[in-house]
Amino acid sequence: MIDVSSKFSTLRWARAEGFLNAAPETLRQVSDGTVPKGDVLEVARGAGISAAKRTADWIVFCHPIPIDWVDVRLEVEERGIRVTAEAKAIWRTGVEMEALTAVSAALLNAYDMLKPLDSELSIGEVRLTAKKGGKSDFGEDLVEPLRTAVLVISDSTFAGTREDKSGKAIQELLEGQPVVVAAYEVLPDDVDRIRDRLIELIDDEGMDLIITTGGTGLGPKDLTPEATRQVVEKDVAGIAEAIRGHGMDRTPRAMLSRSLVGVRGQSLIVNLPGSSRGARESMEVLFPGLLHAFPMLWGGGHESGKRSRSLVAGD
Repeated sequence: MIDVSSKFSTLRWARAEGFLNAAPETLRQVSDGTVPKGDVLEVARGAGISAAKRTADWIVFCHPIPIDWVDVRLEVEERGIRVTAEAKAIWRTGVEMEALTAVSAALLNAYDMLKPLDSELSIGEVRLTAKKGGKSDFGEDLVEPLRTAVLVISDSTFAGTREDKSGKAIQELLEGQPVVVAAYEVLPDDVDRIRDRLIELIDDEGMDLIITTGGTGLGPKDLTPEATRQVVEKDVAGIAEAIRGHGMDRTPRAMLSRSLVGVRGQSLIVNLPGSSRGARESMEVLFPGLLHAFPMLWGGGHESGKRSRSLVAGD
């Protein structure tokens, strides 16, 4: 199986369809309700719904998914019976196979009920017709990559006595995102130095996004949120809550993080934990949802993900 534990849950939806070819006389009996084995349409519908909920039992690499909704519809047409199935779930992986399984089970049950009446039955055209959900639905087509800075906040790393692992993890996970890492620095746990550097990076160097790692815990020198508080003009509590919520699903210690996220001008500052694991798990939450903040900051609203900062600011 594919490990999906690092993914976040979204609303997933899929629709599939298939077709049972049958003779006109067979279809007439289906419509009239005179098939000896019973109501073909209702039995096949129930079979499809039941099968969708048990997809992982016989599709080897499918994950068991908490299905929120399944619907199966059968329509008698001129050449046969068309089966359409839809499935929904709020989960880390999609429901395409559940929709396809529902269609397949409905078709097989209808076939079984009709085979004594029609030796020419055939099943075909089983296919996925639509799906939604997952990261691909939440990307942003930014004209220009975001100028991004990564700041490692740690006295020991600044002094050279501790290896920087969290900053490297952040940089690695930024690869493939529409960003360019224009600054990568290590700073000591000093409120004034952190505050002043954040202001410089935004006001003087035009950074769109600053990600800090370290100094978010309860230790006497964990002061990154205090420094960030002096810089930001607006809190973005939802991002910080999402980071902590994702972490809480993995360790109860995530509740101890004081990570702050906020806006200064048209730029975003995100505090992440100092451990490489905490930084990596936090980064899993940020993208692609974080990218939608920038069209909003640039004045384009929810529907304007294709506008760059320079176009909005008139640079």
